[in-house]
Amino acid sequence: MILLKNALIVTGTSITKGALGIEGELISGIWKEAPVIPGAEEIDLEGHILMAGGIDAHVHFREPGMEWKADIGSESRAAILGGITSFIDMPNTSPAATSMEIIEWKLNRAAETSAANYGFHIGATNSNAAQIREYIESGNGGRFGGIKVFMGSSTGNMLVDREKALEDFFRIKGKTILIHSEDETMIKSNLADAKAKYGEAIPFEAHPLIRSREACVKSTAKALEMAVRHGTCLHVLHVSTKEEIDLIREAKAANPGITAETSANYLWFSDKDYPKMAGRLKCNPAVKSESDREALIEALRDGTIDTIGSDHAPHLNEEKDRPYLDCPSGLPTVQQSLPAVLTIARRHNIPLTRIASAFSEKAAGIFGIERRGFLKPGYYADLIVIDSGKEFNVAKPAYKCGWSPYEGCRFRGAVEMVWINGSLAVRDGNPVNDYFRSRKEILFRSRSTDSTLT
Repeated sequence: MILLKNALIVTGTSITKGALGIEGELISGIWKEAPVIPGAEEIDLEGHILMAGGIDAHVHFREPGMEWKADIGSESRAAILGGITSFIDMPNTSPAATSMEIIEWKLNRAAETSAANYGFHIGATNSNAAQIREYIESGNGGRFGGIKVFMGSSTGNMLVDREKALEDFFRIKGKTILIHSEDETMIKSNLADAKAKYGEAIPFEAHPLIRSREACVKSTAKALEMAVRHGTCLHVLHVSTKEEIDLIREAKAANPGITAETSANYLWFSDKDYPKMAGRLKCNPAVKSESDREALIEALRDGTIDTIGSDHAPHLNEEKDRPYLDCPSGLPTVQQSLPAVLTIARRHNIPLTRIASAFSEKAAGIFGIERRGFLKPGYYADLIVIDSGKEFNVAKPAYKCGWSPYEGCRFRGAVEMVWINGSLAVRDGNPVNDYFRSRKEILFRSRSTDSTLT
């Protein structure tokens, strides 16, 4: 048995000093005073924060089909260094994960190479709603997280733009619908205007005008209307505007199954950073204004933003150095997501309970993840230890692509230790050899709009 004592134990509802026991793969107990347990290995965490391991439900690990950018093994190793013990990968790979056949391939691959607990979302197309409904009804729904619907095209282009297909997906029960929310028609019109103005030399500062706030707001408003009408469990991904926050707050009152995510990118950067960062800030939806950033920070504080997903999306340096029209969208960030948000929380007096909720507990509830995401006896011992006072400059990350938009940024709050299913995976910020044999496939329960998320 391992006894972690004198820790500042942080959950979504409380911050208390105490001790936590690990027995095998599981949390065996949590106490205000450390018990005397003969033979236990004791680790003194005085001055350190102990939280449930992060669940990043929004990553693009690029496998299969784009392994020159990233793969499940390389990116999951980076993830655990950032305190992420479980990930759910998005379906826009090549081939796209729009069937159980590809989901099974990815699960088998992750069983061989993943460093963290692993799961996968299934992808929506204009023609597979009935097939996905059949998967759920036949019991296969426990093998994938949510159903990803691209209402705006992104890397991989799995756009769902037929009205009937969208309605069919929003009628599905028992699973969360995740949306990439941008209006494709508006984006195409904005891009045509930019080409007319700049020719081929479009500046990166034009990205938030091309992938505009109006495109986000129009698409999100449509999705929220459908979710309220059908009683859909809807998770709005990478929210980037103040207007969407206002719409989501209102819609949540009508449908408690509506939840929202943003990423550290929209909490840290603003459109002021485009001149310096150019293609290294190009992502979809676009990073927008300082007032949007401030609204998102406040929405994290008040709970309108339920989860933080990194939207980790690696591309090679040489790809991101191309001119605007040839530069792919996406930022590699899973290793920096938690330290970035911890730094933001300190600057803006956001309580650590909100961070614990957004990084693990809410994701576990939204996707029905079994026995993970909470510090509770009987749950898997996925744990992170954070030195909240440690400051550091971001250096070269562990990603296969070899870069991060956060390089050179100064964070306060470092991940020092990580346990995955009771096995020590990171010590003093460095990976522990051979720990990865402990990681497991994530299992998912069905969900309804009245499910408890905390």
